[in-house]
Amino acid sequence: MSDSPPSIAMLRLLAAGAGTPQADPRPAGAWRDGGLPRAQLHEVYAAEAEDAAAATGFAAALVLAAGALPLLWVRVEKDEAAAGRLHATGLIELGLSPDALVLVVVADEAMALRVAADAARCAGLGTLVLETRGAARGLDLTTTRRLMLAAEASGVTVLSIRVGAEPSASAAASRWRVAACPSAALAANAPGLPAFAVECLRRRGGPAGERRLVEWNRDARCFEEPGAAPALAGAGVSLAPGRAAALDPPAPVRRAG
Repeated sequence: MSDSPPSIAMLRLLAAGAGTPQADPRPAGAWRDGGLPRAQLHEVYAAEAEDAAAATGFAAALVLAAGALPLLWVRVEKDEAAAGRLHATGLIELGLSPDALVLVVVADEAMALRVAADAARCAGLGTLVLETRGAARGLDLTTTRRLMLAAEASGVTVLSIRVGAEPSASAAASRWRVAACPSAALAANAPGLPAFAVECLRRRGGPAGERRLVEWNRDARCFEEPGAAPALAGAGVSLAPGRAAALDPPAPVRRAG
């Protein structure tokens, strides 16, 4: 038995590299078909505050691409009050069934981190999404290492959505920056597929810097190059209530965020 207090022992274990994710053996771009590697922590940053819905939609699509359900989504009350609730219809249009989602709204960031720490250890989950806005200083290197440890032990994938924050040191296996981008209208000027401008800022064990414009194919549950997906009815719905699905109507170009 160690003679050190448990908290100190844990910090020493983390500092020694526990929870370091294994390198992703898949080729770059594999996330488009199978989502991100499971049982790890990944970060999704909104490029600008206005891209929050795009980051949210991209994260939901990643969950579906990996088939990592059920999904527990953790948000903070003040953030939900400022940005609006998740738009159920938008999530359904992405392909996410309401039966697969549990939404938890907590009082503050500290409570969100406590809930996330517990949920990441729950092997019955497929994915935990932790959504924060602003600096979220509690998501430091130690906290993210603990989340990584829990994810590896339980098999739960953890996605940290960061809005209004600059990338900082963390134990995440990968880090992504996402922005909304125009999507081509479908037949009869129907709203286009959800489209994202995606940049890989960090990928453990592999090259970063990958930049792609992708569309989400709800039927195939994968990301495709623009124009490659078949027509889908109503796939361009915004995830944030009160925000138009098309930011530039009535031109035949729609934005997914």
